[in-house]
Amino acid sequence: MRNSVVLIGRGPLFWEVKDFLTDYHFRVVTPDELSSEIRAVIDVETGVDEVKKHTLVQVESRIPSGVPVFTSALHRTATEIASWLKHPERVAGFSPLLLSEMTTVEISRPFQADDENVWNQCLLFWKELGKQVEVVGDEPGLVFPRILSLLVNEAAFALSEGIASAEDIDLAMKLGTNFPSGPLEWADEIGLDQIVAILSGLHREMGDDGYRPAPLLRKMVYAGYLGQASGRGFYRYDRK
Repeated sequence: MRNSVVLIGRGPLFWEVKDFLTDYHFRVVTPDELSSEIRAVIDVETGVDEVKKHTLVQVESRIPSGVPVFTSALHRTATEIASWLKHPERVAGFSPLLLSEMTTVEISRPFQADDENVWNQCLLFWKELGKQVEVVGDEPGLVFPRILSLLVNEAAFALSEGIASAEDIDLAMKLGTNFPSGPLEWADEIGLDQIVAILSGLHREMGDDGYRPAPLLRKMVYAGYLGQASGRGFYRYDRK
């Protein structure tokens, strides 16, 4: 039985997805540990295009043609990412954010994925993991990450303009919309670098300044204030 998954990426998102896969008894391997027992490739690299492209090309050259490749489509479309590979028909975009918490996984279908049998096998992988699959349009950020990033962006603009404190912005959104977390709290959990990557991808793809990342977000990423993982984002955290 093929029970190994190649996981590409780094940082908190890598470890979150690794823990999720391990809970389902998959053996998680890195691109340097490839074997013939690969069930799928999961790429959670976001935003660093040359690293992402190089690693995917190298991994594809060493795995059987029938192995599905799931790539984070937070920063680029699945169609663009699939164009980098020799077997683009087995590529599917997905959102890795909050993977262990969400009951649904968002999947985007690239233009090249025109074989129904291959595509259905891609979807089956996530169904075997107990996920409901929602196939959405192939745009950077998909649905939930896109909407959340826009909320975070507007909240960051409000904070930088002195309209309200971070605490008050989050409290207003939780009381006013019944969200379980405020947008700035969510940003710290997901990672500000992920938020900026999604917004930058939308801005590049759509050409609309409404997606332009708030200067405050960019500066925080430059400073390494990425949220919970770094110990500081919009809030401070104890790193044990």
